[in-house]
Amino acid sequence: MLLTILTLTSFAVLVRIIANPLSNVFQKQLTQRAANPLFIMSVTYGVLTLVGLIFWPQLRFYGLSIEFWQSMLVSSLFAMFGNVFLVRAMHIGDLSVLGPINAYKAVVGMLFSIFLLNEIPGWWGLAGVVLIVAGSYVVLNDKQQRSGSENLSTNGLFQRPEVRLRLAALVLSAIDGAFLKKAIILSTPTIAFFYWCVLGFGFTFVWISLTMRTTWRSQVEVLLSQKTTYLALCAAVGVTQMASNIALANMPVGYALALFQISALVSVLFGYQFFSEQGILRKLIGAGIMVAGAVLITVLG
Repeated sequence: MLLTILTLTSFAVLVRIIANPLSNVFQKQLTQRAANPLFIMSVTYGVLTLVGLIFWPQLRFYGLSIEFWQSMLVSSLFAMFGNVFLVRAMHIGDLSVLGPINAYKAVVGMLFSIFLLNEIPGWWGLAGVVLIVAGSYVVLNDKQQRSGSENLSTNGLFQRPEVRLRLAALVLSAIDGAFLKKAIILSTPTIAFFYWCVLGFGFTFVWISLTMRTTWRSQVEVLLSQKTTYLALCAAVGVTQMASNIALANMPVGYALALFQISALVSVLFGYQFFSEQGILRKLIGAGIMVAGAVLITVLG
């Protein structure tokens, strides 16, 4: 048991659980300081690309299959849209609510991995996913009860723009995870990480060129004034993605995405600590149910 806990894969999952909510904190802080979500992601991809070029000169462009490039193109495109939608959602919503919503990614990722990678989940794995989704509902239900002026039905909840953006982001990133796993199988976690950054930067740069011709200069000013937060975000995103790649290389996509949802507990705590978000007790209970589901997947899935 101890040897299992100390494996590189387990360590990668643990690192990802901490680093991902931390990156969300920096993203939310930047949007509160007038940074555009698209520009935030473009800078993140660009800085990580430069880091890759400096520290991994052995990364190759040749010798990679057509299937690898196809998988990376699809993965990077979906990841770009998913990340931009995520940052937009963080700007207008609570971290302690939007973090746990991400639990549904495990379900989407598992469905796509069945068809793309022939990864068939076991019964205990499915039970763990159900617990994770149930825990996320507890968190969301708390948010509904605090918003007395809103429709308390589930449909009313999903009409809120931040929730819809977060759901769109998680669907896109779950699809990204399935294609990214395929690219990792055809190369290595490091190579897939590098080209995820390169292609992400290319896609966001084109998007900025088409939509931010009159505002990019003001965004550069925000970048210079908030360079410390930007650098912290780049580090957090880089660690998150590299840890995700290592985990995906050694685990089924659905299970990996499910385990990542333990970060819901961290998101709730960070939302309270950094942004004074309310309803902490019920959200912690919901996040605890999600952790139980993740443990079920780890031990018996």
